[in-house]
Amino acid sequence: MDKLHSLIADEGGVRLDKYVCQQLPELSRARVQKLIADGHITVNGRMAKPGLRLNTGDKLKIAIPPTPSEQLLPESIPLNILYEDEDLLAVDKPAGLTVHPAPGHTSHTLVNALLAYFPHLADIGDSLRPGIVHRLDKDTSGVMLVAKNSAAQDNLIGQFKSHSVTKAYMVLVKGRLTPDTGIIEAAIGRDPRHRQRMAVVVGGREASTGYQVVKYFVDYTLLEVRPQTGRTHQIRVHLGAIGFPVVGDKIYGVKSPFVPRQFLHACRLGFSLPSSGEYVEFKSELPEDLERALKDIA
Repeated sequence: MDKLHSLIADEGGVRLDKYVCQQLPELSRARVQKLIADGHITVNGRMAKPGLRLNTGDKLKIAIPPTPSEQLLPESIPLNILYEDEDLLAVDKPAGLTVHPAPGHTSHTLVNALLAYFPHLADIGDSLRPGIVHRLDKDTSGVMLVAKNSAAQDNLIGQFKSHSVTKAYMVLVKGRLTPDTGIIEAAIGRDPRHRQRMAVVVGGREASTGYQVVKYFVDYTLLEVRPQTGRTHQIRVHLGAIGFPVVGDKIYGVKSPFVPRQFLHACRLGFSLPSSGEYVEFKSELPEDLERALKDIA
């Protein structure tokens, strides 16, 4: 059932979205703007835009429907926290853990674990992805950032969009990749033959992936990969496209008896702290399953 609020504007010249946030501080600006866009907030009985300037005495009706986040329950899933301040968490995500819920799948995700650790996360950003500023695939392990307030979330998302975040991954590919350093530049978009997959396609979005060989094995190469852009499945698509598929990747790569999941680990993440602008980096060592795979192929 919707939660109903009636307000009478006691000042003029204020934007509608800002005024509602002031009066109902439990709502984020993004949430208020979506409520307005969906027709849940009216002014004098009429739908309005978020930027509408109110007049003193305007009558506001606000109907707040239940959100998917209200179905999300905290779960006591262990968290490996690398760093925490008033703005953010840096966590070491294990493989096998999905980052955020999706409709119909609201349990056993990183978000559920975070809600148990920091209940106020539910009020930050998207209702199904509270605090999330970037993501890792379910079977990718390593460093992830989570915002603890809306200002930090906006700041961090801005850093990712401007490509000012340093992202490094440890990746094992099939074959001997030469030269030992390089950059793969190829546009990525939906695979026209398999719409659930991504591919290098004409007219796709620009994508750039740098790599450095860490070690050669008999028929494998261990790489440190630094994507300069953040396209969906970018590393896996790019390496597969040049003929060096990611080991253990069941979609774009090659299955392996050595590792049950894709050998892809977010080993390093560098960014500027929202509070001070100081540049920091956080690292994650290779997890046990990937270390064991390297010993098996040596």
